[in-house]
Amino acid sequence: MGAGRTEKARRLRRDQTAAEAVLWRVLRNHGLGVKFRRQYPVGPYITDFACTECGLVIELDGSQHGTDDGLAYDAERTRYLNAAGFRVVRFWNNEVMTNLDGVVQVIQIALAD
Repeated sequence: MGAGRTEKARRLRRDQTAAEAVLWRVLRNHGLGVKFRRQYPVGPYITDFACTECGLVIELDGSQHGTDDGLAYDAERTRYLNAAGFRVVRFWNNEVMTNLDGVVQVIQIALAD
């Protein structure tokens, strides 16, 4: 990983959103039985959470992702991550904050696939 991406990943970990902090408390230390990494680089992208052993990426999206530009960017990003061997599961930040149990259930189903 280049120095610029390393610093960006560090900054993103340090300045995580509230939703990222909540979900990280569930995922860290093999919380769901597998190792997740925060702000893990894959090609030109830095994923929110990635489990390399099971090829799963979890992305948390804020309101900026609901715009036409945001949706197009996310679609391209998902295509890239799929081509790199990852399945992508996306949640809105407010889902994590208001329905954490439901989010965790969806992640567990994705891990079982």
